[in-house]
Amino acid sequence: MFTQAYSIVMNSDNNALSKLPKIVRFQLMTYLAIMWSVIFCVWIGALTMIGPSIAAHSIILVGIFFTADVFRRSNNGSASDHRSKFKDPNDGCARYDDVWGG
Repeated sequence: MFTQAYSIVMNSDNNALSKLPKIVRFQLMTYLAIMWSVIFCVWIGALTMIGPSIAAHSIILVGIFFTADVFRRSNNGSASDHRSKFKDPNDGCARYDDVWGG
Protein backbone atom coordinates (compact mmCIF):
# COMPACT_ATOMS: atom_id res chain seq x y z
CA MET A 1 0.00 0.00 0.00
CA PHE A 2 2.77 2.44 0.92
CA THR A 3 4.83 1.63 -2.18
CA GLN A 4 1.81 2.11 -4.44
CA ALA A 5 1.02 5.51 -2.90
CA TYR A 6 4.69 6.49 -3.15
CA SER A 7 4.80 5.43 -6.81
CA ILE A 8 1.68 7.41 -7.68
CA VAL A 9 3.16 10.60 -6.25
CA MET A 10 6.91 10.28 -6.80
CA ASN A 11 7.27 8.19 -9.97
CA SER A 12 6.93 10.59 -12.89
CA ASP A 13 6.11 7.67 -15.22
CA ASN A 14 2.95 6.93 -13.19
CA ASN A 15 1.76 10.32 -11.95
CA ALA A 16 -0.03 13.13 -13.79
CA LEU A 17 3.24 14.38 -15.30
CA SER A 18 3.77 11.21 -17.34
CA LYS A 19 2.58 12.79 -20.62
CA LEU A 20 5.19 15.57 -20.49
CA PRO A 21 8.74 15.35 -21.88
CA LYS A 22 11.29 13.99 -19.40
CA ILE A 23 13.16 17.27 -18.92
CA VAL A 24 9.90 19.13 -18.16
CA ARG A 25 8.94 16.39 -15.68
CA PHE A 26 12.35 16.79 -14.03
CA GLN A 27 11.94 20.57 -13.77
CA LEU A 28 8.44 20.29 -12.31
CA MET A 29 9.53 17.62 -9.81
CA THR A 30 12.39 19.93 -8.76
CA TYR A 31 9.96 22.82 -8.25
CA LEU A 32 7.69 20.57 -6.21
CA ALA A 33 10.63 19.44 -4.07
CA ILE A 34 11.58 23.07 -3.42
CA MET A 35 7.97 23.93 -2.60
CA TRP A 36 7.69 21.07 -0.10
CA SER A 37 11.06 22.01 1.41
CA VAL A 38 9.77 25.53 2.03
CA ILE A 39 6.47 24.24 3.45
CA PHE A 40 8.26 21.87 5.82
CA CYS A 41 10.72 24.52 6.99
CA VAL A 42 7.94 27.04 7.62
CA TRP A 43 5.90 24.37 9.40
CA ILE A 44 8.68 23.45 11.83
CA GLY A 45 9.84 27.06 12.12
CA ALA A 46 13.33 26.43 10.84
CA LEU A 47 13.77 28.99 8.10
CA THR A 48 17.52 28.83 8.64
CA MET A 49 17.41 25.31 7.20
CA ILE A 50 15.66 26.29 3.97
CA GLY A 51 18.88 26.58 1.94
CA PRO A 52 20.35 23.21 2.93
CA SER A 53 16.95 21.57 2.52
CA ILE A 54 16.51 22.91 -1.03
CA ALA A 55 20.10 21.96 -1.89
CA ALA A 56 19.68 18.43 -0.53
CA HIS A 57 16.40 17.87 -2.38
CA SER A 58 17.89 19.21 -5.62
CA ILE A 59 20.97 16.99 -5.30
CA ILE A 60 18.79 13.93 -4.67
CA LEU A 61 16.58 14.72 -7.69
CA VAL A 62 19.58 15.26 -9.98
CA GLY A 63 21.08 11.96 -8.82
CA ILE A 64 17.82 10.08 -9.39
CA PHE A 65 17.35 11.69 -12.81
CA PHE A 66 20.82 10.80 -14.07
CA THR A 67 20.71 7.29 -12.58
CA ALA A 68 17.38 6.62 -14.30
CA ASP A 69 18.80 7.97 -17.57
CA VAL A 70 21.82 5.64 -17.35
CA PHE A 71 19.55 2.67 -16.63
CA ARG A 72 17.26 3.62 -19.52
CA ARG A 73 20.17 3.89 -21.94
CA SER A 74 21.64 0.57 -20.86
CA ASN A 75 18.26 -1.16 -21.31
CA ASN A 76 17.95 0.24 -24.83
CA GLY A 77 21.34 -1.21 -25.73
CA SER A 78 22.66 2.12 -26.90
CA ALA A 79 26.34 2.35 -27.70
CA SER A 80 28.58 3.52 -24.92
CA ASP A 81 31.74 4.14 -26.93
CA HIS A 82 32.79 5.08 -30.45
CA ARG A 83 33.81 1.57 -31.54
CA SER A 84 30.56 -0.11 -30.57
CA LYS A 85 28.57 2.73 -32.12
CA PHE A 86 30.14 2.24 -35.56
CA LYS A 87 30.43 -1.55 -35.53
CA ASP A 88 30.23 -3.37 -38.87
CA PRO A 89 27.37 -5.89 -38.69
CA ASN A 90 29.20 -8.32 -41.01
CA ASP A 91 32.42 -8.94 -39.07
CA GLY A 92 31.91 -7.11 -35.76
CA CYS A 93 34.89 -4.77 -36.26
CA ALA A 94 34.69 -1.00 -36.17
CA ARG A 95 33.89 0.45 -39.59
CA TYR A 96 36.02 3.54 -39.20
CA ASP A 97 39.33 2.44 -37.70
CA ASP A 98 41.37 5.23 -39.24
CA VAL A 99 41.61 7.91 -36.56
CA TRP A 100 42.78 10.59 -39.02
CA GLY A 101 39.86 10.09 -41.43
CA GLY A 102 42.06 9.02 -44.37
